[in-house]
Amino acid sequence: MSCVETIQAYAFRSLGFGERLLPRGEYTLCEHFTLIGSGLIWNVYFGALALATGFFLAVALAVGKSSSNPLWRKPAEWFIFVFRGSPLFIQFFFAYACFLSLKGVSSFFDPFTSAWLGALIVLFCNTAAYSGEIFYGALLSIPKGDIEAADAYGMTGWNRFRRITFPTMLRLAWPAYTNEAIFLFHATTLVFFSGFPAWRQQGDALYYASYFADKTFNPFVPYPILAFYFILLTLLIISLFGFVNRRLNKHLPQERRAKPRLKISLIR
Repeated sequence: MSCVETIQAYAFRSLGFGERLLPRGEYTLCEHFTLIGSGLIWNVYFGALALATGFFLAVALAVGKSSSNPLWRKPAEWFIFVFRGSPLFIQFFFAYACFLSLKGVSSFFDPFTSAWLGALIVLFCNTAAYSGEIFYGALLSIPKGDIEAADAYGMTGWNRFRRITFPTMLRLAWPAYTNEAIFLFHATTLVFFSGFPAWRQQGDALYYASYFADKTFNPFVPYPILAFYFILLTLLIISLFGFVNRRLNKHLPQERRAKPRLKISLIR
């Protein structure tokens, strides 16, 4: 099978399209790149949706935690504490066990036991908790002069939040939020080890990398390819978030603009 035929056969296998049988025999580099790249579609799906939806919950958690009303503050504090205080790996297994129990009660929860929804919910809650803490810290860092100026102009409530508080919070939090986005996409590889089965039993990028490593007894080919794909994905995230960061800080002098920095975290 030529490389073009391999791409045609396996490019979308992770979505259930194309050749169903995995390669047998020589395991060429083209097969490695094609199948691992196909599995990466799931990682992008998990990361992009969890980040996009978790952003709104994160803002709500940050506002709730900064509220003087305990009815808003306490639930936000506990949500952030629980999801930041427990390992993501354990959250996957606990959520799967809960959804599996609920599945026995009602068929409504059947989709929740699959990776495409169940694992996505876990990632959504996890990134919302971490991002909420980032945004909360940014809220506390807003200069008092900005709030006082808004009060002087007669801005209160939603109008002040929309025009002053939220843009300033976002500008201050964006470099740290960029690191959270990078970590989230890397954390999607844990779905492979969780109890959630993939749709039609097709897996993510790590699933295919592990398949080649097991069949060839050589981990030094598939895993570096997997790392290469994630490095490209990280560069793409940095570029996109850097563009947004420049838009958020376009009103500031060049030397005062905060720049996203890739911070390596060994322990989260």
